[in-house]
Amino acid sequence: MCVVFASEFFSALVPATVALFIIVDPFGNIPIFISLTEKVEPARRNKVFNLATLVGFVLLLFFAFLGQEVLAIFGLSIYAFGIAGGILLLIISVRILVTGSMHEASDSPESLGAVPIAMPLLVGPGAITTTIFNLQSYGIAVSIAAVLIVLSVTWVILRFINRIYRVLGKTGALVIARVMALFIAAIAIQYILTGATHFIEIGHT
Repeated sequence: MCVVFASEFFSALVPATVALFIIVDPFGNIPIFISLTEKVEPARRNKVFNLATLVGFVLLLFFAFLGQEVLAIFGLSIYAFGIAGGILLLIISVRILVTGSMHEASDSPESLGAVPIAMPLLVGPGAITTTIFNLQSYGIAVSIAAVLIVLSVTWVILRFINRIYRVLGKTGALVIARVMALFIAAIAIQYILTGATHFIEIGHT
């Protein structure tokens, strides 16, 4: 009985975890994380990434269990959420391009962990939708396990970013920061276009 349950659990856990990992894409976001924390001291950068992982975990579980209800209360859709996230990222990318950083010197670097690293970069519309789908398709245990695995791997990846900084050097990190700001802008535009396309399609039906 236990063997059968374990087999079913792991057969569901693999696709749920892979789907969420692809959406969160911590490897692909490494240059973006570098650009956002380029001016943060290495010791505090670890705190930023620790907070980002924790906040991301809490947010994914929150939206998995209550996301649809909360959005329904405010009369929102996941596409409206995506547009809002896109606008936020667009503002961030412009600030990086203009000033070289997204936060003022007086700001707490740890605030980067919550916004925008945890949300909307790690926990964006895609990750929220995937987690809700996993909950509906595979159940609570698989959904929680998938979130734990993906964000644990993400945390490990983030912990290696300090080493990447040492390889790149200050100039290399600065160049990547400015270049990746354009990619952040592109992600923002994609979020906005996806949401806007959905509402345009609804308007034509």
